Amino acid sequence: MLLANDGIFPVTKDKNGHPIPSAPASGFDIPGTIQGEGKLSGVPSLFVRLAGCNLHCCWQAANGKPSPCDTTYAAYKLQGAHSMTIEDIYQTLLHNTPPIRHIVITGGEPLLQAAELSILCYKLKDAGFHLTLETNATLYDKEVAQYIDLFSLSPKLVSSHFKASSAVQRLCPEKIQAFIDDTQETEKDFQLKFVYSCENDITEIRELLRQLHGWKSEDILLMPLGGNPEILRINIQKTLEQCLRNGWRYCDRLHISLFGDKAGV
Repeated sequence: MLLANDGIFPVTKDKNGHPIPSAPASGFDIPGTIQGEGKLSGVPSLFVRLAGCNLHCCWQAANGKPSPCDTTYAAYKLQGAHSMTIEDIYQTLLHNTPPIRHIVITGGEPLLQAAELSILCYKLKDAGFHLTLETNATLYDKEVAQYIDLFSLSPKLVSSHFKASSAVQRLCPEKIQAFIDDTQETEKDFQLKFVYSCENDITEIRELLRQLHGWKSEDILLMPLGGNPEILRINIQKTLEQCLRNGWRYCDRLHISLFGDKAGV
């Protein structure tokens, strides 16, 4: 599988259980960090970050400055991307998880590697882990979906100024609905998580929600734009106001508050 530079993080042991010389980016000498966004915010977790994305996003902050995707190195610049076998990823996680039981599969766009990802997720579920899939919801794969506990869907709005080939749709209501349908009669859960940067985002979100069914207000999360604390602060107040106006859930970016724009946390 093709992993981003940080790959599996934060960890202190390699695939053989041997100590890794460098300390985790978290600054602690133990594995794990917290989930910084969404319904499981604050839950101790390990992350597997796959490399490559079918969307290239860059927002514009209220101060006029560009605010690119906070993981460009994993999405399309692929700085330090490297290959790792499914078994090596699995063993690395096993050596770093107790007492952590939550694993987040993120990217990039993880479903670009769906065939291998389904095997990894099968092994992780068999070992008793809770799995979150973070996806831009332009792709859906039933083999992967059957092993996921929380679908974290992050559709990209017009304000993302995305770039992609003409064959890629930015918003795919039918794919989003497929994820939601998977949760209807199971213990699975989902969240629709949007980056808020301007008033037009609200109109677009409302229009998308009119095309979907099976969601509740608490499933809709609005998150302030900001890949660093400075830009984040600019957008918090407006984002909170829109949550109150629409009855949606405010989504903090706790990892940025705690660690800034540092990768691997």
